[in-house]
This record gives sequence, structure tokens and C-alpha cells, in this order.
Amino acid sequence: MTTKKTTLKSVFLTGLLVLVPLAITLWVLGLIIGTMDQTLLLLPESWQPERALGFRLPGLGAVLTIAFIFIVGLLTQNFIGQTLVKWWEVVVRHIPVVGPIYTSVKQVSDTLLSSSGNAFRKALLIEYPRKGSYTIAFLTGIPGGDVVNHLKEEHVSVYVPTTPNPTSGFFLMVPKSEVVELDMSVDAALKYIVSMGVVAPSVPVQPAPVRRATTIEPPL
Repeated sequence: MTTKKTTLKSVFLTGLLVLVPLAITLWVLGLIIGTMDQTLLLLPESWQPERALGFRLPGLGAVLTIAFIFIVGLLTQNFIGQTLVKWWEVVVRHIPVVGPIYTSVKQVSDTLLSSSGNAFRKALLIEYPRKGSYTIAFLTGIPGGDVVNHLKEEHVSVYVPTTPNPTSGFFLMVPKSEVVELDMSVDAALKYIVSMGVVAPSVPVQPAPVRRATTIEPPL
């Protein structure tokens, strides 16, 4: 009887292990697609696809949003498009209130999304939130402005993400001497954080020590 209960429990847990990740993935995709579908509300009522088709088509807003992003990307890759973008940025930066916000957001997005940016390129190990406790952080740069004048030694700027949602976290300036650079990719570090330590990265293979040749005494 005990063996039968154990078998049923094992089968049930196996089913959960298969269905739970699938259900969560579908739920997240549903949230993303539903949010992107809301962009259709920005169109005039006469241009609404639902009015033209006679019914609501889920996911159409997501498809149109992705297509619009690709079109904007294609148009801004040539000289004319880049010139128009620069002109647009100059105009926006001179608008009170809007200008500083746009400039700050653009600097952050350029740092995070640009292929030439240096943010989140290194996974670090730091002591946080107290001595003896360690967490994974990501290098974002070095301190700047008047902050540098008040730091006694060389510091680095790091981002400490929260678990299991890495989009929120803390910005810290840590002494460079107290930071350990990990032999770990950013993707592996993010998986480690999101899984709350369950999905641990593989241990890097250490190079084999070089064996020194021993002196062999010649036979007498």
C-alpha cells in the first residue's frame, strides 16, 4: 500500500513538473500579449481592426507593435532616418520637464540595449546586505560627478537585482577591492537569480596544474 501511494505521488509530482513551467510561461505570454494589444487603443476609432474585421483578434496588437518597431528600426538605419532622429531629439530636449526625462531615459536605454554598451557585461560577487552574506551583482560602470570627490578609494557601480524579479533591485557603489569578478556569463547569473538559487551554473573547469619535471639521478 505504501509503495502504491509513493508511486501515485511520484506520478503526480512528475505531472506538476511538466505542467507548472508550461502554465507559467503561457500566463506570462498572455500578460505580454494583452499589454501589447492595448496599443490598438491609441488608433482612431475608425482605424480600429476590430471595427473593420467585426470581431476581436487576440494578439493582433502585439503583431502590429512588433512590426512597427522593426519598421522604425529599418527607417532609422539610413542617413535620412538618423538625421530626423537627431532633429527630433534636439526638439524634445528643449521642452521643459519632458526634455530632462527623455534625456535620462534615453541614456539608460542606450546603455542597456546598445550592443556597444558596457552595462550588465560582468557578473560580480559582493558582500550584501551584511558582512558574511554574499549576492550576485552586475557591473554598470564607475561613479561620476561630485560623488567621486567623497569616495576614499576606487569604487565601481553595481546593480543588485532582487529575486525572483530581477527588474527591480538596488544601485550600489562598492569599493573595487571588495568586488570579485565571476567566471560566469550574465545569462547564467540571471537564471541563477530568477530561480532563487535552484538552477546553479556549472562550475568552471580549472586548468590542470603544470607538473614540474623532476631531476632523475643517473644510475651508478
